[in-house]
Amino acid sequence: VQLVESGGGSVQTGGSLRLSCAVSGYTYSTGSMTWFRQAPGKEREGVACIGSGGTTTYADSVKGRFTISQDNAKNTLYLQMNNLRPEDAGIYYCAVRKLAWWLEPLESERYNYWGQGTQVTVSS
Repeated sequence: VQLVESGGGSVQTGGSLRLSCAVSGYTYSTGSMTWFRQAPGKEREGVACIGSGGTTTYADSVKGRFTISQDNAKNTLYLQMNNLRPEDAGIYYCAVRKLAWWLEPLESERYNYWGQGTQVTVSS
């Protein structure tokens, strides 16, 4: 399984970014895919998860602002981020696993495969 993120960048508070994660070698019919982020000096935290059936889960801090989606034809996972805040800054990673979305979807220890990350900077 290989995951390659892209789309990070630098925006001002209130701006938007769309992250992409190209996925190859992932064929789990019951698995889930998730975006995580990690800010300097902080632990990695789960942001949004999508299950194989399209069910989504979000961290409270991003609900109403971020949207996770997938394009199965393109084997790509997306994260649309709107109304960005300085506290959203960090390295964003996509990750996949065999487990269904409802099993601790935002816990990083539950994930087997990770991308290299893409940097998001939000200036005030």
